[in-house]
Amino acid sequence: METVTSNTQDTQHSVRPSEEEVRSALRTLLIAIGEDPDREGLKDTPDRIMRMWQEIFRGYQPEKKPRITTFANTNHLEEMVFDAGDYYSMCEHHVLPFFGQYYFAYIPSPEGRILGISKVARVVGYCAARLQLQERLAEDIIAMLSDALKGKALGFALMLRGRHLCKTMRGVRNKGEMAVTLYTGQFKTNRSLRLEFLKMVDTVK
Repeated sequence: METVTSNTQDTQHSVRPSEEEVRSALRTLLIAIGEDPDREGLKDTPDRIMRMWQEIFRGYQPEKKPRITTFANTNHLEEMVFDAGDYYSMCEHHVLPFFGQYYFAYIPSPEGRILGISKVARVVGYCAARLQLQERLAEDIIAMLSDALKGKALGFALMLRGRHLCKTMRGVRNKGEMAVTLYTGQFKTNRSLRLEFLKMVDTVK
């Protein structure tokens, strides 16, 4: 069984190559696949790739980490809160996209705080903006949201449904679909709560 390891900023190299070194490496890769990096259509491709990577791999930039707004749970709510949306990430094995839908729910602590629900999508996007595994992506999302609530939520549920182009475009060249579900707290111990979450997933998928 493959071990899912961390890919947080703590594991990153402290010395990064210069833009010229990156540009040269990208030119070398173009030559390696049989292309001419000096032909008209490819002259600016290394620069375009660098700009694209700055955007789609913003999850490695601590300054891009979303600020997660929380509010006092003044009404002592402990009902399930549900959110859903899309995500896009890159598989660390072949550096090809995987993407799909996320379905998220949590139970606020009546003595804790509640999330600004628009922030869930920002956290998903930030955690997905790294070389990822779908399983680890789910763990990263829940960890960041749990930290924002100081560990006081009564439970989290997260389902990621994704299509992996590393399976669709290469190898078996088949429909590369995968689903990952992660439960914590009451969602892990209460079967009826899990079923309620899955029913809500079915209503929006």
